[in-house]
Amino acid sequence: MTSKILLGLLGATALAGCNLAPHYVRPVGEVPAALPQGGVYPAAATDAPDVTKIGWRDFFTDERLRRTIALGLDNNRDLRVAAANVLQARAQYRIQRADLVPSTSLSASGTYTNNIQGAASTLGGAASGSSGTGTGTGTGTGAGSSAGSGTSGSVGTSSSNFEFYSVNAGFSAFELDLFGRVRNLNRAALEQYFATEEAQRSTRISLIAEIATAWLTLASDQDQLAISQRSLTSFEQSLELTRAQFRIGVASELEARQAETTYQGARNDIAVLKTRVAQDKNALDLLVGTPVTTELLPQGLGSGDAALQVLPAGIRSDVLLRRPDVLQAEHQLIAQNANIGAARAALFPRISLTATLGTISTALSGLFAGGSFTYTGAPSVSLPLFDGGRLRGNVDLARAQQQAAVSTYEKTVQTAFREVADALAQRGTIDEQLAAQSARVEAANVALRISDARYRAGVESFLTTLDSQRTAYAAQQQLVTTRLNRGSNIVELYRSLGGGLDVDDPAKPVAAR
Repeated sequence: MTSKILLGLLGATALAGCNLAPHYVRPVGEVPAALPQGGVYPAAATDAPDVTKIGWRDFFTDERLRRTIALGLDNNRDLRVAAANVLQARAQYRIQRADLVPSTSLSASGTYTNNIQGAASTLGGAASGSSGTGTGTGTGTGAGSSAGSGTSGSVGTSSSNFEFYSVNAGFSAFELDLFGRVRNLNRAALEQYFATEEAQRSTRISLIAEIATAWLTLASDQDQLAISQRSLTSFEQSLELTRAQFRIGVASELEARQAETTYQGARNDIAVLKTRVAQDKNALDLLVGTPVTTELLPQGLGSGDAALQVLPAGIRSDVLLRRPDVLQAEHQLIAQNANIGAARAALFPRISLTATLGTISTALSGLFAGGSFTYTGAPSVSLPLFDGGRLRGNVDLARAQQQAAVSTYEKTVQTAFREVADALAQRGTIDEQLAAQSARVEAANVALRISDARYRAGVESFLTTLDSQRTAYAAQQQLVTTRLNRGSNIVELYRSLGGGLDVDDPAKPVAAR
């Protein structure tokens, strides 16, 4: 019987390479081979560093922003959820991987009885296996002569009580994976684990960009508030002057009312901006996961240069295939591919094996004596005959899910290409916008000074000065907005290109695969 079991195991080993999963081929995304160039897109910077090798600590140049990002990476709840998802997927993979090996257990038992016929039957059953014959179910048992000697009745003849002891080690219903069902389920679990790792990396990169953008937005609104407060003072002086002139009949009521309109508009802007600054702080606290102290908060946007301004352009679009969200979609696609193999394998016979090796004796001291050892081997075969189409339906379901995963992967690549292209389009014109807006502010300020001087000299009416005040006020606000757009654009370009992918963060090492 031992030779039969060994032959069966050898046959199973010979078939173990059978895999019914489709051969995986990475889908070719419908995107150009290179990122856009020419027109509004910036020219390639030959001296630009590789963005994937620039860690966020090197990319962001403001120390307060760096410390804020580090605080967020330690406390953000979405990142903690992503890390927990990785641990769940890893545990699920370990559970699934356990099916590749037999679950072996050890058991020990002792029997005490006064039924000599039952005792004889027990020992006789053990002894009958010594010939190595198989039962009708394919079970073979064997035992040495020591256990079989109990049937002679010499055991315990001086007493009405009988004792039997046994120790067994073995496994039950271990599936011999001839058609790759278990291996494909294991592969699917492994790819899902990899997908959650990539999701964690994607969440981390997005979080860094979101914190930086929120920090810059807060700085921008602080500048907007400062401009409104300065302008309110100027508008208030103009309002008091026109009211005084109106009282003595030098200015018209129209001029006084228009001055008041401008003043009240600035008051409203201040109230709105105070609210926005408070809301920006709340949003930043939520992203960081803990209140951000005052020493880490910005004190205005300034020129908006809180990060490196030189990033590459003109690179090949296949760099997007290394983005975590794209890799996540690909791992999920491979998992669905493996699920097809598992569903197909379920259509074929399933062979399992139950086997034990142990010892039995009528005395505890004789458990491991010569001739007391026993073995059992029980292979079984299960072949589906009729299930109402359930197994075929599982195959169709797996194929449909794989097709959906293909489309999801292709759309993820296309979305990544669009995000980078949009960021590059803005990058190509943002410097021109900033230069034009700065020149506009300068021109508006000069025009305001000239019109105010002409008004005080009696050459121009106050309406001209009032219009110049409004123009200068709007130009300064728009300049701050343009600076914010420039800072946010470089952050978005860094994120969309997968900035820092090749740089390990010592605080958050990537889980080993």
